[in-house]
Amino acid sequence: MTDYRSLNRASWDERAPAHAASPDYAVERFVADPDHLSDVVRFDLPRLGGIAGLRAVHLQCHIGTDTLSLHRLGARMTGLDFSGASLAEARSLAARTGAGIDFVESDVYAAPDVLGRGAFDLVYTGVGALCWLPDIRRWAEVVAALLRPGGRLFLREGHPMLWALDDSRDDGLLAVEHPYFARPEPQVWTEGGTYVATDVTFQHNVTHEWNHGIGETVTALLDAGLDLTMLVEHDSAPWDALPGRTVRDGQGEWRLADRPWRLSQTYTLQARKRG
Repeated sequence: MTDYRSLNRASWDERAPAHAASPDYAVERFVADPDHLSDVVRFDLPRLGGIAGLRAVHLQCHIGTDTLSLHRLGARMTGLDFSGASLAEARSLAARTGAGIDFVESDVYAAPDVLGRGAFDLVYTGVGALCWLPDIRRWAEVVAALLRPGGRLFLREGHPMLWALDDSRDDGLLAVEHPYFARPEPQVWTEGGTYVATDVTFQHNVTHEWNHGIGETVTALLDAGLDLTMLVEHDSAPWDALPGRTVRDGQGEWRLADRPWRLSQTYTLQARKRG
C-alpha cells in the first residue's frame, strides 16, 4: 500500500514555496507590520481568549503564519509539521520578523515523543489539519499527552458536513457525495491546484484524506481524558470551499451567497485535560 505520509508530504513540500509567495498568506505584510495577525487567528480571538505567557504548540503548522500570530499574542510557541519545505518557510518568516519560535519537523502522531509529555498549556490546531490524519482517536491521545493537567485544546476545523459535499457541482445544489463518518480507506484525490492564488504548476497532485464526524472527534477527546468546554459551528470558512457559490466578507471569510444558514462550514472546539 502506498504510504499516505509520503504522498501527502510530497504535495505539501511542493506547495509550501508557492503558498509563501501567494498574497493570500500575506508573508510580506507580517514582515512589514509587527502587529499583523493572520485572518484565521483574528477570527479565533473572541473564543481563544488571552494566551500571553502560555507555552503552546501549533500542530500541523505549515508555513507558520498562524504560529507567528499566536506568538504575537504573547504565547511561547512551538510549531510542528511533517513537511520540511513548509518548515523552511516558517523558519524564514520567524527570522525575518525576529520571532523566537521553535519549529520541529515530525509526524503529528510522534509529537509527544519529540516534544515531551505534559509540556504544554495549549495545543492549537488550525483549519484543514484533521483531514490528513487516518486515526482521530490516536490524534486525541496525542493532544492529551502533550497537555499538562488543566491545559486546553483549541481547534477550529473544516466541518465534516462541508467535506462530505460535492464541491464540483455548478447547479447550486448542496449534494452529499463523500463520507461524513471516518472510513478505513482514504479518499484519494488528484488535484493540480491549491487553495491560494498562484500561477505555479504542480507535479505532486495525489493526496490521501479522511473525514472525521463531529461525534467521532468529541468522543475521541473525551475518551482520551479531556472535557469539552466549547463547540461552536460557523457558517463560514477562511477559504473558498465551494467556488461559484460563496461570497467573501470583511474578515476574509467565505459563506454561501444563497441562504448561508443552510450549511456549517467550520466549527470551533475547545477541551480541557482532566486533572
